[in-house]
Amino acid sequence: MEVLLQHGKLVFVLVSTLISLISLFIALKAEAKYKKLYRQYDYFMRGKDAETLEDYFIELQRHVEKLEDLEEEQREMLKILHKNIRRSFQKWGIIRYNAYGGMGGNLSFALAILNYDNSGFIFNSVHAKEGGFLYIKEVEEGSTSVELGAEEKLALEEALGYRKKV
Repeated sequence: MEVLLQHGKLVFVLVSTLISLISLFIALKAEAKYKKLYRQYDYFMRGKDAETLEDYFIELQRHVEKLEDLEEEQREMLKILHKNIRRSFQKWGIIRYNAYGGMGGNLSFALAILNYDNSGFIFNSVHAKEGGFLYIKEVEEGSTSVELGAEEKLALEEALGYRKKV
């Protein structure tokens, strides 16, 4: 019986020691985390009192408000730029041709110039022996109200992207 009692005390001491070691390990780990957190806090607060921190946060708020105002201005500018870009001429197609066969080269041309909405103009410059002639036809959303010549149709198709530029 005495051996069992001594054996029980030994088990108790071992379990207590093991629990103490685990507790010590957890306490050391918690201490390390605390020191790390304290160093971060100390770095943040170094040289600052409550008033200067308040001033710092007020200044940050002013800075954020200025940035928000600037962002709104830039949004408005982007809207205007987007609107202007859609109106600007950005697509084109050109066809050179010989208006009167045998009169020396491809000096005549049809030039289609369109904006984002496929509206714009077709210029047709015809070179003749008597002089040059320039015709202009308006394009609205990819079509015209007047009939186009063969070269003008080809130039418009190039500008619309239906035909590869040569």
